[in-house]
Formats: sequence, C-alpha cells, structure tokens
Amino acid sequence: MKASYRWLRALVPGLTASPAELAARFTAAGLEVEGVHVYGAASAACVVAKVLGKRPHPTKSGLNLVAIDRTGDPSSPPLEVVCGASNVPPPGGLVVLAPLGAHLPAKGVTIERRAIAGVTSEGMLCSESELGLSDDGEGILVLPAGSASPGALLADALPETHDTIYDINLTPNRPDGLGHVGLAREAAALYGLSWSLPEVKAPARLAPAGDPAIEALATVTVRDPERCPRYGAAAVTGVTIAPSPLWLRYRLAALGVRPISNVVDVTNLLLLEYGHPMHAFDLDRVRGEGGREVGDAGSHPIVVRRASEGESLTTLDGAPHELVTDDLVIADGGGAVALAGVMGGASSEITGATRRVLLECAYFEPRGIRRASRRHGLHTDSSHRFERGVDPDDSRAVLARAVSLLTELSGGAAVRGELHVEAPPAPQTVAQLRSGRMDALLGVHVPFEEALGILRRLGFTVRASDAHTAEVAVPAHRPDVTREVDLIEEVARVRGMDAIPVVLPRVRPSREDAPRETSARKARAAGVQLGLSEAVTYSFVSRASLEKLGAPPPSVVLKNPLSVEQEVMRTSLLPGLLDALSRARRHGERDVRLFTVGSIFLAGAGDLPDERLLFAAILAGERAPYLGKPEPVDAWDGKGLAEGFVRRMTGSAAIEVERFADATVPPHLHPRGAARVTLGGAPVGALGPLHPDVVDRFDLGAGAIVVEIDLAALDARGQKLPRYAPIPRFPATTRDLALVVSDDVPAGEVLAAVRHAAGALAAEVTLFDRFVGGAIPEGHRSLTFHVVYRAEGQTLTDAEVDAQHAKAVAAVAQRFGATLRG
Repeated sequence: MKASYRWLRALVPGLTASPAELAARFTAAGLEVEGVHVYGAASAACVVAKVLGKRPHPTKSGLNLVAIDRTGDPSSPPLEVVCGASNVPPPGGLVVLAPLGAHLPAKGVTIERRAIAGVTSEGMLCSESELGLSDDGEGILVLPAGSASPGALLADALPETHDTIYDINLTPNRPDGLGHVGLAREAAALYGLSWSLPEVKAPARLAPAGDPAIEALATVTVRDPERCPRYGAAAVTGVTIAPSPLWLRYRLAALGVRPISNVVDVTNLLLLEYGHPMHAFDLDRVRGEGGREVGDAGSHPIVVRRASEGESLTTLDGAPHELVTDDLVIADGGGAVALAGVMGGASSEITGATRRVLLECAYFEPRGIRRASRRHGLHTDSSHRFERGVDPDDSRAVLARAVSLLTELSGGAAVRGELHVEAPPAPQTVAQLRSGRMDALLGVHVPFEEALGILRRLGFTVRASDAHTAEVAVPAHRPDVTREVDLIEEVARVRGMDAIPVVLPRVRPSREDAPRETSARKARAAGVQLGLSEAVTYSFVSRASLEKLGAPPPSVVLKNPLSVEQEVMRTSLLPGLLDALSRARRHGERDVRLFTVGSIFLAGAGDLPDERLLFAAILAGERAPYLGKPEPVDAWDGKGLAEGFVRRMTGSAAIEVERFADATVPPHLHPRGAARVTLGGAPVGALGPLHPDVVDRFDLGAGAIVVEIDLAALDARGQKLPRYAPIPRFPATTRDLALVVSDDVPAGEVLAAVRHAAGALAAEVTLFDRFVGGAIPEGHRSLTFHVVYRAEGQTLTDAEVDAQHAKAVAAVAQRFGATLRG
C-alpha cells in the first residue's frame, strides 16, 4: 500500500509529525513502513515562469530561444533559455523553469550555464519526466493560465507536485489500512487527535427537476444477497470526458496509479481514499432485455447474479474469460458486464463518447472474490481490497463523494436519488474488556479510561462500562477484531510496545527429558569425533519412502501435512539420510560420510506411539588408505564405525558384531553383509550394505553402508568407567595358529572357540590373516590366529604353553573339522 503524507496531513488537520516520525510511529504500531521516498523532489527547486516570447535558434533547426519572466517583477530583465520542445505556449503561458544550480533527481543532473550551438542557456524548461512527476517526456509542462504567479516555487504553486510517499507492508488482517481514511484514523489515534470522516460536499450541479430520477434510468436486482449483501448505484449525466486537473493527476501518479480520464480517475481516487473500490459504467452502453439498446427514455437493468456455466466476458484489459457458476457477475440485459469485485467489462467501459455515467459502490463477500481472482488470474487493486474485507458501512458516503467530484470535474449534473439494495445487516460484534485481564496480559497497568479512549479514537463504541469492565462494539471497518484479546492488542500497540516493561521469564528446565537430551548430545559428539558430518533431517516423511525401505508402517499420520512428502512420522532415520545421499550424488559428490540423531515413532501399546531415540550413519564412496589406491567402503568400515561409536558412548569393549540369521535380516540390508551389533550379549543395532533393491528405489546410483544404533538400548547398559590395569610383570609367550576350515564356518565362531579352549592363560586371541587357493582345498580357507599366553605371578614354560595350545587345536578340530595348515 502506497500512502501520501500530504494527503494524511489534509485528513488529520492537527497532525504535525514529520514524515520520518510518522513512518516510525506507524511501524511501531504494526503498520510497517518498508520504504519512504520523495515524489517530485525537483519541484522544490524549480519555479513557475511566464513565456514572454520565442524565436528560432540562429544555427540549430528544431530549437527555439524562449524569453521568460522568472520573477514576476517587470523591472527584472527577461531570461533566455534554449528549448527543443514543440509545445512551448504563446506569450503569457506558464511553464516550469529549472534555474541554474537546481538538481533534478529523476535525471540525476544539476542545471549549469551551458552553450548550445553557440547560444548560452540560463536554465531549462522541464517536462513531467524531468521533474519526476510522470513518465511523460514528450513536451514541457504547461500550467493552466492563472494557476500560479511567476517566481513561485512549483511545490508551492501546485502542492501535489511534492509529496512524501510511504510503502506500507500491511498484514492481511488490516484491510482498513488500504485507504487513506483508515490510515488517517490510525494516525489520529496514535497522536491522540480528534478525527472525523471527511465531509462530503453537495454536487456542484443537479439535474433539472424535470429530468428523470435514478429510478427511471436504472433498476438494480441482487439475486445472490449472500455474495452481495449491499449494492448502491448513482448516476451523473452530461459529463465531458477529459484529462483530470493537475492536482488529481499528480496525486494518483504519486501513488503509482496512471491517470486516464476524469471519470476513471475519480473512481481510482476514492479507492485510494476510502479503500473501497467502485466502478463506473457508460450508462448508454448498458443493454436492455435481450441485449437491445435502451435509449434515453428507457430503464437500464443492473443484475447481480452468478454466472452461467461457460458464459463469456471480455474484461477491461481486453482478455476473454470463460466464467463458471461460482463467479459473481454484474450483468445487464445482454449478459455479464463485469466480474464483481475484480474487473469491469469492455462492453460498458468509459470512452471519450460517454455522456451518462452509472456509478457502482457495493460490498462483496471476500471469499468469493478471492476464488474468482485466483481462478481467472486477475489480481487487481479492487480484488486486493474486496478479498480482505472493505467497510460495508461507508458505501453511501463513497457514492456521494464520487457524485460530488464527478459533477465538479466533468461538468455533469447529478441525477436525483440513489439506488440501494441492502440485506439485513449482520449483528455487530461486541467484546468485553476487563481491566484486570488487560493488566495481566500486558504485564503493566493501563488506566482503564485511557484504554477506552484509545478504542474510541480507533472507531470503537463503548456501550456500557464501569471502573473495571466495558462492553465494546467493534466497527465494520475492523473485521479482524472479535475477542477481548484483540481489544487488548489494540490498546497495547497504540500506547506503544516500548511502554511494556521487559521481564525475562523464569526458566524451568525439564528434568524428565534430561537423560534423553544428554544421550543425544553425546551421540552427536561421538559422530563428529568419528569423522562424520551431521545431517538434520525431517521427522515427517512420505509413506512411499518407508515402503521403499521396508521400514515398519507409520503409526502417526498427519491430518494436515505440508505436502505428500511429509505426511507421516518416520519409523526409520534412513529416508532422510538416503535423500541427502541422493542429493549429494546428483551434485557430483561421491564420497559421503553423514550421520543423524533423532526419534522414530513406532506403534505403541496404547494410544501414544513408542518414541525411540536412534543414531544412524551412512558411508558411501571410497576410503583413501595411506600410500595405497582408493577402495570402496565395505561392511568392515561399518563394523569399525559401529564399534567406535558404541565404545565412545558406553566405554565398554564387550562389543560383538555377528551375522544375522537369514530369516532375521532387515529388509533394507544386503543378506551377505548384514550384521547385528551387540553389547554384553544384548542387541543394540545393525549395520551392513544397502540391499540393491533399496539402492534402485531411491535412485542412489551405487551402494552404501549404513549403521543404526538404538541409543535407549545403550543407555540401558549404562556407562562403564575405565579401570586401571597394571603393566604385566612377567613376559608373554605367543603362538600362531593356522587352521583350514570350511567356507561356511564363521570366523568369529572359530575365534571364540580358540579363546575358550585356550583357557585363562590366553590373554589375547586375534585373527590376522585369511588365505584361499594354493594348497587350500576348494570350498575351504585358511584362518590364522595370533594367541598371546600370559600368567600372573610367574613366567610360563614352553611345556605349559604347548599343552594349552594343543587343547585349543583339538577343540576346533573336533567342533569344526579344522586341520592345521602345513
């Protein structure tokens, strides 16, 4: 919304605040002024001059030497300027001179004495574009005769040429701010000034008593009172279509509206003044029944109705529209002539031949206007206001003001009477205001009479009140106020938010969620320590992503999701990570190391879901070994990540990673690489390569390794504190054991058997080599273990070590059929 500071000053006579002060006060009260600029800045430096004569330039064709009087003093010598405009008026005409030293911001120039084709020019005669008044640069600005005296500043002679314009960002709940009347009411309330609606003057001319009244010229029928509860019409005859006077043209131009003609400009002026759109029809082009011409003596029908399916309408912009039954139209006897509240039709627009004008001022239901505007792609100044809600009570004043202005500016005469079709008014909203509730909500005491005074200045009516309670009736121009808290907000913003003291709220940390938050913070720190980057993913995912992953079905479904991609609460952390991986690979990033910490929501025993806190990581691309060639990450990288994470979280070394039984492999993991992570024998997570089907469904392009750890399961195991172990006093004895076993025997089971059979003397058993081929039979492999024997309090003899080692060999040979590798 663009607003004129000069216009607001005229509407609020006692307003003395500067443009900057008023802008700051508006912003503090919730009407955010996003920008302030000066319209016609050059008019404060340019003066009115009178043409004394002109003659052709002696050497340059197309140029004239214009003698002007710039002071109005007969004793002052005339000034001569060079001018190339073709519309220099004859002697006595008034023009605008930019004297030496004047700056023209619109063109970014400062006027200096200069020689043009050998003749020195002492200034410049200006066009509207050079003055920053419009885009018209075809000729110089010629002022009406007698409108000013030579030597007067243009800003003083024609005040509308110099103004401060506000760009106000209005929220949709403040339709009253879409007109200068509403902004003036707001300014008066903010500065404690008395204010009343602008006085509407009587028409300059009335139609003779013998001329027909409005009832004989037109009829109004409203067939849909729900969508159009109020419709008013008035007429002016004998109009002459002409350009508007300069003051009106510049007032519109300053607010971004292109002047068209006196009739159309009046409707646009009232839209900007009251924020209530209206429309002007050429009465002689309004058709009668069957589309026939009515003539001067007939009555022109105006019908407000729903459109017929497929009915056509060509709007003022020349675009054809096919209407639907939900569209509300203004129709005559031949069909639709306007899309109600949005845009008029070309069939009855104002032209240079118009002599009789029918003015419309109505109230249309906002939701219907909003649907029609979006359906037809027509967002106009009219629809912008109607779809937010205009004041239904000001339609008579707007109509009377339009008739008055039109008779003044077009030479027309007002037709006697007006036509008004009005449904019963809706009950007025009444809200209670309590002093105690207001003080409690604002945190500061507000004198009750001061609060009621603020509301009265804003147009509210106090019906009944005592020292602490009042019944407040809400005016029609404030449809956003419906409750007591809205009244309190009005009082707070007018008094100023800075009048409310700043009090820091008491912080009460939640003890119940402290362990959970501690675990989450610790997990994030562990992930970063392991060289991963955290990915923050949404808790909302699509059903399709969970189905593609084979995750548990969702237990929490959103009733009003933002999109189909965020319709359920996740039952796995992997969809978000896989989306991040897919996005990274689309951007050419192949090596990805990501983790996330968050909750999943599984079906619970009762009404509430079972919320579990998990850690999930994904590894993709290649590892870069030291002094070696890059190799793709595999399940062993996932195993190392899982062990490192669990060890950092619990401090325990009792971590086991073992293969899943075939029937228990999670559906999103590859059966040949999936493994269960256990801690002290209890399962705490899973890892492995993604199943090829999952890779294809998520369009990842290549595989990846994923790790999932249940943080609640880790917390249940507790935190193991590190314990000091003394340095061994006696040396150890080592033996290497190379065993040939079948390929279907897990190496982990062999290692466990060796450790058990070697007994308490075996301090450490490590698998350090795997070999196939050569002398190893097909379907078998060689596993080599490094066994460290040590005893406390003595040095072991070779005989003791050999005896214990033989037991280990015999045990694995008996259990797995293992043989020693020669």
